[in-house]
Amino acid sequence: MGEGLRDAALMVAAGIGIPVLAALNAALGQRIGSANAAAVVLFAVALAAALAVLATTGEGRALGRVAGQPPVLLLAGCLVAFYILSITHVAPRFGLARAIQCVLLGQLVSAALIDATGFAGLASRPVSGERMLGLGLMAAGVLLSQRG
Repeated sequence: MGEGLRDAALMVAAGIGIPVLAALNAALGQRIGSANAAAVVLFAVALAAALAVLATTGEGRALGRVAGQPPVLLLAGCLVAFYILSITHVAPRFGLARAIQCVLLGQLVSAALIDATGFAGLASRPVSGERMLGLGLMAAGVLLSQRG
């Protein structure tokens, strides 16, 4: 399997995992009576899993270099917390599919802007008319799926 295909498969698996984690965490929040507490549990388990990966790959020393990085890069943690807290609160009453579809629409718009600007030092990719049409069709599909 080529590297590009392997990366695509990994991202499809991650995409499959997002609604599953949202459903599981929303259910945990309902069962324990606190979406916020469920989010804390999720982050504690995620931290333990990430630390285990660092320990098994021998990359733990990289943590020592975090202190010298621009503080704005650490805002990613706030964004992940915002997503987890939001989906854990909203999914039980709004519906998981509807919530994830709205998240998807936000991701499409944000990703196109990040690609167009090369935000955070990422590779820049112009937004062509064809790409805009594709994004528009995807957005229309998300919006149509919200009806009814």
